Amino acid sequence: MNGEFSNPAYYVNRELSWLEFNGRCLSEARNRDNPLFERLKFLSITASNLDEFFMVRVASLQDMENAGYVKPDISGLTPSQQIEVILEKTHDFVHLQYSTYTRSFLPLLEQEGLTIVDDYDHLTDEEKAYLDEYYDAEVFPVLTPLAVDSSRPFPLVHNKSLNLGALLKRKNTDGRGILKREKKKKGKKDEEILEFATVQVPGVLPRIIRLGDHRIILLEDLIRHFMPRLFVNYDLVCCHPFRVMRNAEMDVDEDEAEDLLKEIEKQLKKRQRGAAIRLEVETGTDPRLVEFLQQDLSLRENEIFRVDGPLDLTFLMKVYGLSGFDHLKEHRYAPPQQVPELPEGCDIFEQIRKKDIFLHHPYESFQPVVDFIAQAASDPQVLAIKQTLYRVSGNSPIIAALARAAENGKQVTVLVELKARFDEENNIVWARMLERAGCHVIYGLVGLKTHSKITLVVRREEDGIRRYVHLATGNYNDSTARLYTDVGIFTCKEAFGEDATALFNMISGYSEPRTWNKLMVAPIWLKERFLALIRRETEHALQREPAHIMAKMNSLCDPDIMEALYDASGCGVKIDLIVRGICCIRPGVKGVSENITVRSIVGNFLEHSRIFYFENGGRSEIYAGSSDWMPRNLDRRVEIVFPIEDPDSREKALHILQVEFADTEQASVMKPDGSYEHVDRRGKETVNSQLTFCNEAVAAAKKQKGDKIASRVFIPEESSSQIV
Repeated sequence: MNGEFSNPAYYVNRELSWLEFNGRCLSEARNRDNPLFERLKFLSITASNLDEFFMVRVASLQDMENAGYVKPDISGLTPSQQIEVILEKTHDFVHLQYSTYTRSFLPLLEQEGLTIVDDYDHLTDEEKAYLDEYYDAEVFPVLTPLAVDSSRPFPLVHNKSLNLGALLKRKNTDGRGILKREKKKKGKKDEEILEFATVQVPGVLPRIIRLGDHRIILLEDLIRHFMPRLFVNYDLVCCHPFRVMRNAEMDVDEDEAEDLLKEIEKQLKKRQRGAAIRLEVETGTDPRLVEFLQQDLSLRENEIFRVDGPLDLTFLMKVYGLSGFDHLKEHRYAPPQQVPELPEGCDIFEQIRKKDIFLHHPYESFQPVVDFIAQAASDPQVLAIKQTLYRVSGNSPIIAALARAAENGKQVTVLVELKARFDEENNIVWARMLERAGCHVIYGLVGLKTHSKITLVVRREEDGIRRYVHLATGNYNDSTARLYTDVGIFTCKEAFGEDATALFNMISGYSEPRTWNKLMVAPIWLKERFLALIRRETEHALQREPAHIMAKMNSLCDPDIMEALYDASGCGVKIDLIVRGICCIRPGVKGVSENITVRSIVGNFLEHSRIFYFENGGRSEIYAGSSDWMPRNLDRRVEIVFPIEDPDSREKALHILQVEFADTEQASVMKPDGSYEHVDRRGKETVNSQLTFCNEAVAAAKKQKGDKIASRVFIPEESSSQIV
């Protein structure tokens, strides 16, 4: 890094920035203006986020610490120092999570007629009778109690699984038992010897057991009540739930792996046996049980989290799905609307030939993307389909269409990224299905993840071969497309088609083109191009020409990009950033970043699109793509950023940025110390950007329908035969 901007005080630690982001999600759970069940959902999301953070980021820091790596990061913290600060802040965060659950949610749910019963004695006789029968018929046959002794070592406790640990004492004996954990120490008479056993709460059974319309009990509480039945010859001294988080990072030697698919499968099994990095127990757990677990899992005291409530709050997402409580959910958002340029049942290729088409999900439907592949699969004029897949849904219509295309004799090439974290197993299943259907499947590139979102359809038409391209910021996942905000374009411009062909040839055959027309591709030259665009704004500012950068992304932590932004800010470039999650740059630092603002939007949908605007002296350019400003995106992934050139599309992309910068309800503004505060609403119009986009999509869809009806009403009858 340049010495001028290498001061650690100018940067926020990446992991602490992420914790700030999860804190903003928790703020939504604590926001009483949100409907109660939406608050439940946000609390569940914070728990899921924290799990992944530990399995990946904290685990990675521990690997560095164990390897003796002591080099500080950009903020000046060594891996060991980061772990200590993370654990301290996470303990505070978890305390706030559970305070929100016990002190706020439980009473509010009771008021709304939903009781989460946590004590078997609080059940009615009728409920007990039902649960007795349910336990005997459904639960007991699935349970497997595991004891520990010299012939039965401490069992494998699966990553993220929920378990019940018990300390036992054999009945009517002198203290000896088949589950003996330790011998009596010499000189100590009649010392009680406790023995350990564990039962995994079955993940194949619903965790929430509904008792009528207004009461539920959790599966682990039911099993805990009946634990004595599993250990007939023992007295149950104590029984408490526990949960273990393990290192989930995969170590795949791609150069040595002859079959990447099989190697990934092998590593997935190891993930369940990774080193323990966090233990969760309930407050009041017997200290002897905690000590036993701590010793066998080799955990430090600050890696043990004692929580006042049910372990694993992700169960709240299941509570959110309970029927009968729709009045406690958000209803201001309409379902995805039809894209005006792509009316239902249209010939999508004909529409794309007219002009580029811009899509904004989830406000506009993802269905046109599905239809694009489906029409290509059945169109006799289509010769080939090529697509990259990073994450897809569990029952993907796109996968089905690709398989159908191959069965119809079309040349289908699909890059399935097997290294998509936590989707590896799902992607292996899809890869094999596509291969069986006759598709040519590529399992990513050695040393790189393919994160780009692109589809190429090659079609024979009257005037020759034409290439249709879809480019996007989000995955080809019809499920998450209803939850994530993303943008994309359809185009058949030749320059884009040439680049798309070149990209797939590079992926499948290592044939890197000498030049590119439109696409900016990582890791080849995307980073250099971004740096050049930032420097160009700097030159415009020095020449007193219009210079402004607006950028929206998920994360910002690349040192070279941040250094260039600091330099541009110092030269007078106005820089406005929307960064949902990690942001390591510090805005508003005197003499360094006074021209930089950073805001984060956390709302009903997950902000996922990446849009980049450069004023360029009054000749503005707008780009979108799959890449954040992170080293992993710019240096270690295949990413695509594409220009938005069609005037209407440019206007829509710019409008997204402008509305989000005006947001006063869901936006938080970053302060120079790295903390965030809500937008000061005084004197400002109330703007909820996500709701604004939703309403605009509804209005546009209504207008399109109205125009269609009007055209049928007012066009003279003799011309009606010309109406398509």
